[in-house]
Amino acid sequence: MSFFKREVLSVVLWAIAMWPFLSSLTNTHKRLCLSWCITSVILSGFPMMAVVGKDTNTTQCKILAGWLFIFAVGFCARRPETGLIYNNRTVRREPYYIAVLTAVQVVLLCISTYTIQSTSRSIANKDGLPFLNQIVAWFILGISLVLPLFGSQSILTRLLNVMTSLFAPYILLSISHEGMFCLLLCIEMILWLMLEHQLSYNYSKLQDIHFVSVPADPTKKKINNEISLGDFRRAYFFIFFILLAFFGTGNIASINSFNPTSVYCFLTVFNPYVMGFLMLIKILIPFLIVSCILRAINVCLKASPRALFLLILLMSDFLALHFFFLVKDSGSWLDIGTSLSHYIISITVIIFIMLLYGLAWILTSVSLTVSSLRIKRHLL
Repeated sequence: MSFFKREVLSVVLWAIAMWPFLSSLTNTHKRLCLSWCITSVILSGFPMMAVVGKDTNTTQCKILAGWLFIFAVGFCARRPETGLIYNNRTVRREPYYIAVLTAVQVVLLCISTYTIQSTSRSIANKDGLPFLNQIVAWFILGISLVLPLFGSQSILTRLLNVMTSLFAPYILLSISHEGMFCLLLCIEMILWLMLEHQLSYNYSKLQDIHFVSVPADPTKKKINNEISLGDFRRAYFFIFFILLAFFGTGNIASINSFNPTSVYCFLTVFNPYVMGFLMLIKILIPFLIVSCILRAINVCLKASPRALFLLILLMSDFLALHFFFLVKDSGSWLDIGTSLSHYIISITVIIFIMLLYGLAWILTSVSLTVSSLRIKRHLL
């Protein structure tokens, strides 16, 4: 139904907001459950907003989203669980260069926010896109895709580095409130990871779990290849958040909602290939965030990615089969085109899920060491 009415996503988010209160976490982790509920309710407001389209261009909203994300990163970096600062708790301190990497990412976020403001002011004054701003935007886009590979293997720290790096180019490509949506989506994903970790009754602390696989230890929990009821919930949540990432601010892949101002930080001359490439990156960034969280959940729960993927593909096939029977070959061209686009989107979701998980594996499990710059590949 979200393909026809985006408001359905809001209704599902309201239902999901109540999910932790139906579990045993209500008595032990009230603050976590309340945070999940509040974030879900706030996030449910975006599908009810107007589609981000031609008449939408709010620079102040983009700048506010950038500074709020910087504040959120600073808050998370000061938490002892990330290991980026000295603490008296029994949390392993991350290497010094990890803290420097996080600081560099925050600086890039600040530069991205200033670039948006400077570019908007220059274009409003009809001075065009400053050449320096264009160079900075392309530099941030390129380096943001590489910086997470130098991050820590600790789950919390690595996810913080990945989200911070991906948010910098995303906000440069934003038009209006997409930045706020992406910020809340990141918070929702982290809370989902924490809830799943608590429900798994894993005795290991979340900050002690790493994406890298360690040598087999017979005393530790092995990977579970059986499918449980929790796997159905996680598969459904993943597909729902993928759809939410796509339709949360409107179908940004639609030609009707395409706004060339979203690429003004990169170019102002019409170039369909470059614009299409930039829009594809904008679409993939929220997908990558959701996929990285799914991989983190698999690592935390020692679950079999193959079993979970089978459930995800099965649900995606049912979705595609549903839209296959809704394809129309009569009526107006708008109805025929809409039915075909829905079916094509549902089919491509199946393909993209596998590619996204592969990209998420690269962003979370491939490490480039600063000393030797050699790639260390860690397979589960």
